[in-house]
Amino acid sequence: MFQHCRSLLFPILCLLALPMVQSQQSRVKWLSFEQLEEALAAEPRKVLVDFYADWCVYCRKMDEAAFRDPEVVAELNKHYYAVRMNVETRDTIHFSGMQYVNREAGNKRNPVHEIPLLLASRDGEPFTLPALVLFDESFRIRNRYFEYISPEKMRTILQ
Repeated sequence: MFQHCRSLLFPILCLLALPMVQSQQSRVKWLSFEQLEEALAAEPRKVLVDFYADWCVYCRKMDEAAFRDPEVVAELNKHYYAVRMNVETRDTIHFSGMQYVNREAGNKRNPVHEIPLLLASRDGEPFTLPALVLFDESFRIRNRYFEYISPEKMRTILQ
């Protein structure tokens, strides 16, 4: 009897674990800027940087729609390094031999870190979210987007 139960236990455990494995494969593999630097040194790839804030409704909507779309996830995980950064973080970030901080923290209601200000600012316009920046394999800015991006549009952008 015990032997019979043991032989059934392994297949049941495998079936229970399958949704977790599929769930992990259906998510974007987000990196920090520090992890990005290591990854680029090992293997150059295109880069997508998603700047967001917890209060940004369209940022959350993109997270729920575009960044969970199976085709978008597959494209990002296969051909890009994806970085996600909360623009209000107070963390000191070391990247490319430089140190970046949030100089606005404590001085403004919605303080924006130096990195998004450097990478996703537009001349003569205030910083806005959502902000998405695409880089080529040489880490040169290829394009910037300052709007909600649907799954359909995201698939087009990544192609």
